[in-house]
Amino acid sequence: MTLYHGTHQTTSRPARRSGPHLIALVLVALLGLLANMLLVEAYLRNDFAPDSEPGQEQPADAVPAAVASGGPVIDVSGTSPHTYRMPARTIALTFDDGPDSRWTPRILDVLHRHQARGTFFVLGSLVVRHPELARRIAAEGHEIGVHTFTHPRVAALPTWLRGLEHSATRGAIAYTTGRSSSLYRPPYSSIADALDNSDLPTLRETAHQGYLTVLNDLDGEDWQRPGVEAIVRNATPAGTSGAIVLLHDAGGDRSQTVAALDRLIPRLQARGYRFTTVSAALAGSIPAANPQAGFAERSRGWALVWMVRTADLTLELLWLLLFAAGVLFLGRTLLVVVTAQRHARRRRSPGWSWGPPVSDPVTIVVPAFNEAKTIEPAVRSLAQSVHPGVEVIVVDDASTDGTGAVVTGLRLDNVRVIRTPSGGKAAALNTGVAFARHDLIVMVDADTVVEADAIHRLVQPFADPRVGAVSGNVKVGNRHSLLGTWQHIEYVVGFNLDRRLYDMLGCIPTIPGALGAFRRRAVEDAGGLQVDTLAEDTDLTIAVHRAGWRVVFEETARAWTEAPTGLRQLWRQRYRWSFGTMQALWKHRGAVIERGPSGRFGRRGLLLVTLFSVLLPLLAPLLDIMAVYGLVFLDRWAATIGWLSMMVIQAVTSAIAFRLDHESLRPLWTLPLQQVFYRQLMYLVLLHSALTAVAGRRLRWQKLRRTGEVTRPAPVG
Repeated sequence: MTLYHGTHQTTSRPARRSGPHLIALVLVALLGLLANMLLVEAYLRNDFAPDSEPGQEQPADAVPAAVASGGPVIDVSGTSPHTYRMPARTIALTFDDGPDSRWTPRILDVLHRHQARGTFFVLGSLVVRHPELARRIAAEGHEIGVHTFTHPRVAALPTWLRGLEHSATRGAIAYTTGRSSSLYRPPYSSIADALDNSDLPTLRETAHQGYLTVLNDLDGEDWQRPGVEAIVRNATPAGTSGAIVLLHDAGGDRSQTVAALDRLIPRLQARGYRFTTVSAALAGSIPAANPQAGFAERSRGWALVWMVRTADLTLELLWLLLFAAGVLFLGRTLLVVVTAQRHARRRRSPGWSWGPPVSDPVTIVVPAFNEAKTIEPAVRSLAQSVHPGVEVIVVDDASTDGTGAVVTGLRLDNVRVIRTPSGGKAAALNTGVAFARHDLIVMVDADTVVEADAIHRLVQPFADPRVGAVSGNVKVGNRHSLLGTWQHIEYVVGFNLDRRLYDMLGCIPTIPGALGAFRRRAVEDAGGLQVDTLAEDTDLTIAVHRAGWRVVFEETARAWTEAPTGLRQLWRQRYRWSFGTMQALWKHRGAVIERGPSGRFGRRGLLLVTLFSVLLPLLAPLLDIMAVYGLVFLDRWAATIGWLSMMVIQAVTSAIAFRLDHESLRPLWTLPLQQVFYRQLMYLVLLHSALTAVAGRRLRWQKLRRTGEVTRPAPVG
C-alpha cells in the first residue's frame, strides 16, 4: 500500500458524473443484500427437535369436546367443528419433516414395491432444496401436505409469521409440483386428545386459510429409534380399525423406519388392509388434497424458491471465499514471519555490508502544497542530516498558506525553494529531480521528520550498482491517541513487515513517499513520475523494477510521519492509497506476460501484491462476518474458537514485527480493539475503492488537514 500523505494534484481527465454518493449507495445496497441473504439462511437453518419431543403442558379446557374426542382429521372452518376417522382396514401412512435426500427415496422405493400410497407432510425449506423429491412424491401418486417452512413451534409465533410459514410452504409445493395443498400438520403435534388451548389459534387460522388439520391415531415413535419391531408394533392398529400412522422420512437416521415399513405393509396387507392417502381414504367427505395450483400461487412460489436458492448460493459462496481468505491469511502469515526473521538475521549479521561506504552528495526533494504547519520541522531535520553534501529542494506547488515563505525564513544554506504552478505531487517531484544537482535523489513528504543519520543510512545500499531505489523505514510520529496507536501498529505490522518479505523476494512494490531514495538514472529509465495514477510512488517503484533495477529496504533509515488524527481524514487518505494501488497494478498488468526483469517482477511482485494487498483485504471481512454469524446462528463455540485463533495469530505476528523493528510491545494491548473497530473501517475503505475502480471513476488529490504534531524524531522503544 502506498504511504503518500498529502499534496494536491489534479488530473487532466474530468471525474465522471457518478459521484461518491452513488458508490456509497451501491456499497450500502451490497451490504444490505448480503445481510438479508444471511438472515434468510439463518432462519432456514434453525435446528428443530423431533416432532414428539414434549413441550410445556397447557390447559385444554377451551378445546371443543368434539375435537378432543373426535378423529385425527379436523375441520373448524364452520360454526361447529367436524372431525374424520379412517375407515376400517384402511391405513394412511404419513411421513413428517422431509423430503430428505437420503431417506425419502428409500421410503418411496418401499412404498412402490408394495403398491402402497402415503401422505408426506413436507417442510417448505426442504422442498426448495430437494425439488426433485417433491416432484417424485407427486408423480408416484402420493399426497403432499404442509408441515410449515422451518418446523417452528407455531403456537409461539406471531400471527403474521405463522401465516408466512404456511403460505410459503404451499407456494414452494405449488411451484415445484404444480399442485396446491389443503392438508396441514403442525409440528410437534400428536393425537387429537393432546390438543390444548395454545393450539386453537393455529387450528382456526389454518382452517380459514383453507386447510384441514391432520393429526394421527398411531405414533410409530421412529424418532426414538426403538428398534424395527417396536416401530411395527406401535404402528399396527387393533383389530380391523383404520388409522393414520405417524412416521418420519427426515430428521435423523431413518433406517429403522425403512426396515419397519418393509415388514408392516405386507403384514397388514395380509390382514386385508389397504394403504392409501388421507384424502383418498376420506373421498366424498373431504376434497382432494392436491388440486392444480393457480398462476398466482405458482408465481409466489417461484419468487420464494429463487430467494431461498439465492440465499443458499450466497452462503455457499461465502464459505468458499472464507476458505480462500483463511488460506491466504495463514499462507501470508507464515510466509511473512519466516521471511522477515530471515531478513532481520541477514541484515544484522556481523558480516553484512552493502559494500564500500557511500558518501556521494544527495539531493532531497520535498513536494509541498499548503504545508506551512509541518514544513519547518521537516526541512530542519533534513538540512541537519549528518550525510555530507546534502541539498534540500522544496517544491512549492502553488501553496496559498505561505509554505514557501516559511522555508525561506529558515535561512538554511543548503535549502532551496522552487515555486511552481499547481501541477500535483508527481509534477512537483519531477521538477525537483530536474533541478537536483546530484545523482542520488531522496524524496521526502513535507510532513515527515527524519533522524539525523537517516539519509546517510538510506543511501548506503547504492554501494551495490544494481540498486536503483531504496525504501526507508517510516513510522507514525503522532501515536499518543488511540487512533494514532492503531496506525502505528498498522505501519509496523502491515507495512514494514511486508516490506521485509518483498525485499527478500526482490519485489518491493512501493517506495513510500514519506522516505525513499533513487538513482537519477533509475528514475529516468522508469520514465519519471507519472500523473495517471494516484499512487505515483507505487507506479514509479514498479517502473524501476521493470527497467531492470533492484529495489531494497533499509530498516535503519527511520523517519516519522504525521498520521491522520480524525476518521474523516483517515478515510480520505486510505481511500486514495487503495484506489491508487489498484490503478498502478492495472497499469502494469502487462508485466505478467513479459520477459526479463519486467516479467520477473510481474509474475512475482504483481501476483503477491494482488493477493496480499488487494484480494486478501477484500476477503478478510468474511473472517469477522462469518464469526459473528456463527456466534449468533451456528455453532457458537466453533465460531468463538476460530475467531480467537485468528486473534492469537495476529497477536503473535504483531509481537514479532514489533521486536524486529525494535519497538515497545506496550501498544499491542490495543490490538483486540483495533481488530474489532479499526479493521472494519479499513475493510469498508478498500471495498469503497474497489467499487470506485470497477465504476471507472477517477479521483483527485485532496489535501489532508495537518496539525504539525511531529516536530522531532520520537524515541525508539
